Amino acid sequence: MHPPANRGRKVPYAYDTMLYPQRHKVENLFAKLKDWRRIATRYDRCAHTFFSAICIAAAVIFWL
Repeated sequence: MHPPANRGRKVPYAYDTMLYPQRHKVENLFAKLKDWRRIATRYDRCAHTFFSAICIAAAVIFWL
């Protein structure tokens, strides 16, 4: 995994080397959640139903 700053950058910005890989995992989870059409399009009207769909999708993604 590459750090967020480019080598050619004149003024590199600071980042936490321990937190960056965890952030990458979270971003990957959101990318996988967006593969589910129901979640990507916010198909459910009620917030609690939408949250339930997210929980089910996250559980399925976790087990696969």
